[in-house]
Amino acid sequence: MALAAPPDLSDIAVPVQPLARTYPRGRFIEPHEHVWGQVLYATSGVMWVETPVEAFVVPPQRAVWLPPGVVHGIRVVTDLEMRNIYLRPAIAATMEKTVQVFEVGGLMRELILGLVALDRDQEAEYYDALVGLALLELQRARRSLLKIPLPDDSDRRLKNLCQAVMSDPSLDIPFEQHAENAGASVRTLSRLFQSALGMGFAEWRRQVQLATAVAEIIQGVPVSTIARSLGYSPSSFSDMFRRELGMAPSQYPVSQT
Repeated sequence: MALAAPPDLSDIAVPVQPLARTYPRGRFIEPHEHVWGQVLYATSGVMWVETPVEAFVVPPQRAVWLPPGVVHGIRVVTDLEMRNIYLRPAIAATMEKTVQVFEVGGLMRELILGLVALDRDQEAEYYDALVGLALLELQRARRSLLKIPLPDDSDRRLKNLCQAVMSDPSLDIPFEQHAENAGASVRTLSRLFQSALGMGFAEWRRQVQLATAVAEIIQGVPVSTIARSLGYSPSSFSDMFRRELGMAPSQYPVSQT
């Protein structure tokens, strides 16, 4: 499928610029930034959105707000149908100044799809009304708290290890193997985890596993399937999930943030 033309972010006469694109599984969109704010959303598929300091796993029930100037990259976990909305700087200034992950309900989903599909030149008054309603929905949407801290680029060995775990957070890959693949000793990487992220490897990977699991739970993936994909037995996965989030996986509500 041919890529859609990039939005014209020099035209500040329009309130928003839409973009629809399709990306295959495994695609990595290099870190970049925009002078406009961005609502990053996919109607299907799962992606990791990475900023210089944190990462978010984003299924179709979630979207990401990126303020202007925030550097971000995207790792496509499964085939992705992306529908983005760029907000001109004056409008973006009314939104939060930090990256946010928010829940996408039925109304928000249809507003995003409508803004991408409609031609503002033909229906300007109606289009601008949709923009106003979309902004209200963005401001009142529930925020997600599952964020994964990331190291900076000062040591590529640690960065590469973290990216490898996010690509495959299974327990079946031991820390020693990750260290070997990254080209560093276990002791060195253990020290780097503590100094850069304030936690050990096991705790950090557990956060990645929880974020991955929650993204799959809210898509209706069976808990037993999730457990096996992460290298757990169903019972041990449920025990870990309960210890970390205070409830069994089967009790996790779709609206939880």
